[in-house]
Amino acid sequence: MHSKVVIIGSGPAGHTAALYLSRATLKPVMFEGFLANGFAAGGQLTTTTEVENYPGFPEGIMGSVMMDKFREQSIKFGTIVYTETISKIDISTRPFKLWRENKEDQEPDTADALIIATGAAAKRLNLPGEDKYWQKGISACAVCDGAVPIFRNKPLAVIGGGDSAAEESLFLTKYASHVYVLVRRDKLRASKVMANRLLTNPKVTVLWNTEAIECKGNGELLNSLVIKNNQTKEIKELSVNGLFYAIGHTPATNLVKGKLDLDEDGYILTKPDSTCTDIEGVFAAGDVKDKKYRQAITSAGSGCMAALECERWLSEHFDE
Repeated sequence: MHSKVVIIGSGPAGHTAALYLSRATLKPVMFEGFLANGFAAGGQLTTTTEVENYPGFPEGIMGSVMMDKFREQSIKFGTIVYTETISKIDISTRPFKLWRENKEDQEPDTADALIIATGAAAKRLNLPGEDKYWQKGISACAVCDGAVPIFRNKPLAVIGGGDSAAEESLFLTKYASHVYVLVRRDKLRASKVMANRLLTNPKVTVLWNTEAIECKGNGELLNSLVIKNNQTKEIKELSVNGLFYAIGHTPATNLVKGKLDLDEDGYILTKPDSTCTDIEGVFAAGDVKDKKYRQAITSAGSGCMAALECERWLSEHFDE
């Protein structure tokens, strides 16, 4: 099957790109993936409960419901969606070649242009009780979830010692009664400025040389962490109603390693103020290229950029 443009990924970036391209009558094909990167089609938002910071939903909306609406709109305007994962690509020659998972011995699909929107996954510690209370008091995005009612005026914990952990902890002080920052070493990796802000905030307590070893709750919501001092070996319980991971993300770029330029953390590098990669005709959008903002709305915005740049590139290189 040959397509003018194929989109790999099905989060806000992928579906926004699909919407713009389909309205431009380019008949995009989307491979939304089947549990690609460990997520259902729709990406990280399918694991989120209520989304309150996406414009147009004043009452909030469940993450999975929002992604269903994205998908419905993409299809309405003509996007062809396959619930399959692309396992291998060849972008060294044109047209680009793509192989579907478990069909690598068959003829590949081909495309004139490609949009990579495979996202990123928050790093987790896989603690006992973590799965049970994921999105029931445990999150990997303070900006996304910190203001929801279950966290307001409650003690919260953040795991991490870098700039992201410091920023998210300070953000949470707007809503929490207190924020405990669990740092497994005796110093922060955060910049001097961020570390100073964190350490001088009266609503923050940094617990040095401390690791979480278990998440506990009442069966419905998280209400405490079992923590361990890795120097004294002391174990105790910390009463908190929320736990936020700030230990980084892993971009889903295994598909393009060795094929596209990546940064030291594995994110796709694009040209400044652009979604263009180092290979002409290949564009990247969303969290797979964005390690700074990682929001649904910014992902959607970069999906729009990718579609507009892709449409322009196709018009310049391929006759109708």
